[in-house]
Amino acid sequence: MRNKDRQQFLVRMLQSARFEVLPTPTAEDSVVAALEPGSTVTVTASPAQGIEATVDLAIRLAAHGYDAVPHLAARMVSGRAELSDLVGRLHQAGVGTVFVPGGDQQPPAGDYGCALDLLQDLTAMGHPAMTVGITGYPEPHPSISDDLTVQSMWDKRKHASHVVSNLTFDPQQVHRWITRMRARGITLPVLLGVPGPIDRAKLLTMATRIGVGDSTRFLSKHKSIMTRLAAPGGFTGERFLQGCAQTMAAPEARVTGIHLYTFNQVAATERWRRDFLARLGAGVQQPAAATD
Repeated sequence: MRNKDRQQFLVRMLQSARFEVLPTPTAEDSVVAALEPGSTVTVTASPAQGIEATVDLAIRLAAHGYDAVPHLAARMVSGRAELSDLVGRLHQAGVGTVFVPGGDQQPPAGDYGCALDLLQDLTAMGHPAMTVGITGYPEPHPSISDDLTVQSMWDKRKHASHVVSNLTFDPQQVHRWITRMRARGITLPVLLGVPGPIDRAKLLTMATRIGVGDSTRFLSKHKSIMTRLAAPGGFTGERFLQGCAQTMAAPEARVTGIHLYTFNQVAATERWRRDFLARLGAGVQQPAAATD
């Protein structure tokens, strides 16, 4: 791929970037202060705060004019009755996209032990306007084999519209993962997960706001991420995206956007996005919705 083509591809990806936030008390203000209405903002789910915190924040963000995407973590939803209520409220608020992970809650709140259980009910309930994202794991999952994570995407494919990848730092790992997905026959579009700029002290502060149990899980799951992101001269999202550009831009890869993990440092992530676009020689515009 020519350098010019790679740069143009990265511009398109950055212009359609989504931003992920956790449902802390300050998240709404952070989003409103940093992002233009029309931006896509996804809201994670915290067992300590419950699914209501996620849905409520998504509804409030939608009222501000954002394309809000709540995470309906399966293990946090008690069953079909609660799912129907949640989806009805989201539909009424104009929220048309959800993301369905399994979630960390143990034991599960009710009937759903995994994402597929909830996805099957969501399909059976018949919401044709609902766009649904599912999780992909470019890096090995700490408790699930790579074979099972790929099989899980295959099992969920008919209930989903796209895959959002979990964090990774290795462009070669992204290449291997996408190649393996496509060889398995999984054709869903992919949104590539990319961590935004991070300040370790702010990350620790944010972690303490999401509940004692959640904070322990967060820090244990993201210990290596914190080290990589905060190390001088270490990982940068810009270098990572440059390294992934050739894989991402291949038509058969079907990578249609990027998903920025902000760790609630929304303003810093948006500054980084705008600065990167400027370095690529592109005019800055508000992110448009990524296409599926």
